Amino acid sequence: MVQRNWKIFLLPYEQAVAELKIKLRTLRTEFIEQGTHSPIEYVTGRVKSVDSIKEKMHRRYIADELLEQDMQDIAGLRIQCQFVEDIYQVVDLLHDRTDLAVVEERDYISNSKKSGYRSYHMVIKYPIQLTSGVKEILAEIQIRTLAMNFWATVEHSLNYKYQGDFPQDINSRLKRAAEASFMLDEEMSKIREEIQDAQKYFTDQKFPSLQANKEESDASLDSK
Repeated sequence: MVQRNWKIFLLPYEQAVAELKIKLRTLRTEFIEQGTHSPIEYVTGRVKSVDSIKEKMHRRYIADELLEQDMQDIAGLRIQCQFVEDIYQVVDLLHDRTDLAVVEERDYISNSKKSGYRSYHMVIKYPIQLTSGVKEILAEIQIRTLAMNFWATVEHSLNYKYQGDFPQDINSRLKRAAEASFMLDEEMSKIREEIQDAQKYFTDQKFPSLQANKEESDASLDSK
């Protein structure tokens, strides 16, 4: 068995999550500053705990020496979107980036899991600058709507309680809830333009002086 200093082993994964969260949140800010709809609503991330890594190694029969390439979600990020269409826009944005490389994709939206789970998964290769040089690590990015995320969060909690062996009644209700969740996404997509117009109108009415204040501040800096 490989002897590891887990703290040192996880450092590049922690750095990757921190950097990617900043970069993805900056994308959202850029869309908003341009006065356009942002396909990104929320960005979260985490690094697996040592106990979680060990449990998955045991469950998936992952050899110690193959851990870094076989466990693709030690670093994990989640992007939440308002609409299904936003998900595919985010996918395109990630493909266009030059600071990462997409190595694997799984579309569980077009092809949902038996449980009803829907999400878009991307495994990326991301370079980290260390004192020893550049190290490329794998990270998983999950992209889903707010409704998909709510369902997945509930299902994840129940999975811990029942260890994946759901009672038939709970399993049936989860599947019905997954379909209802996806129907909500579909209905929201049909009125997406109206929703976006309403959100822009609300923002303009609530913060009408923000742009003016920003311009005044910029002018003040220029005069110094």
